[in-house]
Amino acid sequence: MKRLAILAAALSLTAAHAYAADPAEGDWLVQSGDAKVHIAPCGRAQLCGNIFWLKVPRDEEGQPKHDEHNPDASLRHRPILGLQMIWGFHGEGAGRWEGGKIYDPKSGKTYASKMRIAKDGVLKVSGCIAIFCQAQTWTRVN
Repeated sequence: MKRLAILAAALSLTAAHAYAADPAEGDWLVQSGDAKVHIAPCGRAQLCGNIFWLKVPRDEEGQPKHDEHNPDASLRHRPILGLQMIWGFHGEGAGRWEGGKIYDPKSGKTYASKMRIAKDGVLKVSGCIAIFCQAQTWTRVN
């Protein structure tokens, strides 16, 4: 009976560790300061992120901003708020994610991306097209 209790305790610790939140999960202010992205698990062992706040959420006519720069004309009606901005990231260790995509609604471009938590707690996000890469630093929002 004592062995069973020890085994159950060990399994519960293992299960708790397996489901512990990755440090990249949470709410992040993008480098430009004009949007916030919520990063959470999606699919099987992946992270995704949706825009949940915009500094300027409405256009010049007072209407909610839409994905007007999307290269797919059928998607240009989508509101920016709630838009999935990052997807498909696979873990490469705690706080390190690769193989994802990041979408820039300002340009309508999608980039191959990776992200990692730096020692100071910020999120380093980089996106690349061919050999041209650009990195940003996102800060956690509480």
